[in-house]
Amino acid sequence: MAGTNLRQSPLAGTNLAREHASVAEAAARADRLLETLPARSVRNARQQVTATAGLDAVRAVRAEFIGRQADAVYDLLTEGHAHSLRLAELVDAAQRRLPGLLPTAAQMAAERARPQASKEGHEIDQGIFLRGILRSPRAGAHLLDAMLRPTVRARRLLGEFRRTGVLDTGSVRVERRAGVAHLTMVRDDCLNAEDCRQVEDMETAVDLVLLDPSIEVAVLRGGVMSHPRYAGKRVFSAGVNLKSLHAGQISLVDFLLRRELGYISKLVRGLRADEKSWSMRTVQKPWVAAVDGFAIGGGMQLLLVFDHVVAASDAYLSLPAAQEGIVPGAANFRLSRIAGARLASQVILGGRKIEATEPDARLLIDEVVPPAEVDAAVERAAAALRGPAVVPNRRMLHLAEEPVEQFRLYMAEFALEQALRLYADDVLDKVWRFGGR
Repeated sequence: MAGTNLRQSPLAGTNLAREHASVAEAAARADRLLETLPARSVRNARQQVTATAGLDAVRAVRAEFIGRQADAVYDLLTEGHAHSLRLAELVDAAQRRLPGLLPTAAQMAAERARPQASKEGHEIDQGIFLRGILRSPRAGAHLLDAMLRPTVRARRLLGEFRRTGVLDTGSVRVERRAGVAHLTMVRDDCLNAEDCRQVEDMETAVDLVLLDPSIEVAVLRGGVMSHPRYAGKRVFSAGVNLKSLHAGQISLVDFLLRRELGYISKLVRGLRADEKSWSMRTVQKPWVAAVDGFAIGGGMQLLLVFDHVVAASDAYLSLPAAQEGIVPGAANFRLSRIAGARLASQVILGGRKIEATEPDARLLIDEVVPPAEVDAAVERAAAALRGPAVVPNRRMLHLAEEPVEQFRLYMAEFALEQALRLYADDVLDKVWRFGGR
C-alpha cells in the first residue's frame, strides 16, 4: 500500500477512502483560509476569530473521522499490526499516507521554529488523532505495546554499556555497581528541568537498565547543581523546563506523550520481552527514587511510579501544573489512588506543597532521613528489593492498582486535553510573560 494517497491504494473505493476524501477537502479549505491571514503573532482580534473558526471546522471533521475509522487507519499505517510504530513514527506515517488527516510536515516544521505564543496550534490536531487511536481497544493497546519496546538508540548502546557499566548521555549518567544501576540526572544548569532531550536520554537509560541482565534493581537521583541558588547541592527535579516551553520546544508528541507512554510506562510495566518468550511479556525491575531538595511537577509525577521513595528531611514535593495551566501528566490518574482524592485535589487543584516531614508525606514517601543519611537509606532499600519474589509481586501489584485499559483510556483523553491546554489563552499569556522576563 505504498504511495501518499489512499485513492491509489487497494482500499480505493471503500468507506475509508470516501471519508478520507472529505477530511482532505476540509483540510484544504482550512489551509486556504489561513493563507489569506497574517501570521498569528500579528493578527488582530477579528482575524484570530476567523482563523479559530476555520481550524475548528476542520478539527470537527478530523475528530469525527478518526472516531469512526481509528482501527482501519491504524491497520493501514501498521500494515495490519505487522509494524510496531512509536508515536512519532505513527504521526509521520499518517501525514504521508492520509494527507489532510494531520497538518503537513512543512506546517509542523514551521511551528517548531516559532515561540509557543506564536504557534498556530497544529499540535491540537495531533492530539485529536492520537486520542482516536488510543480510544480504540485494539489500536490503542497495540500502540501502548509498541511504546514499551526498546529504542533503536538503546539497542545500539547496549553492547558497550554491558561491557563498561557506564553511560553518560549529557543529561543522565548511568553506572552499574554490584548489580545496582545508579541513574543520576545531571542537568545542573536547569535543576534537572525536563525537555525533549532529557526525555530521550531517560528512555535510553531506562531501556539499558532493563536490557542488562546483570542489573537487579535501579536507583534514580538528582546530581549536584551548578545553579547559583543551589550550587554544590543535589536536586531531584524542577519539572518541565519553562524556558523550553516559552521557546516552543516542549512537544506534545516527543515530550508530553512520549514521556508518559515511553520511559515512565517502562518504569511501571517494564520492557516488551522477546517475542519468543511464552511466559513473560515484559522485563521488569524494581526502582528506588532518592529525593534531595525538591521534586516539583514532573519530578513529583515520577515518584508515583517508584517502588520505594527515600527523601531528605529538608525536601518537598509539589505539582504546580494547574497554576501553570497544563495537566500534570498521569498524576491525575495515579495520585488519588495513592494518596486519596482529597489530598490529590489539594495538590493538583490547589497547588499544595508537601514537606517531606509532614504526616501526609508518608502517603508518597517511604523513608524520610537526614540529608547526610540518604546514601545509606538508598543502599538499604536497593538491597531489600533484590529478592527473587519482588518482581513477580510488583507485577501483580501494578496489575491490580493500574489496569492497562484504564491507563489507555486516561491517556487517550490526556492526548487531546494537554494539546488544548498548550494553546489556551491563559497558558500562552503566561509563557509570553515568562519570555518577557
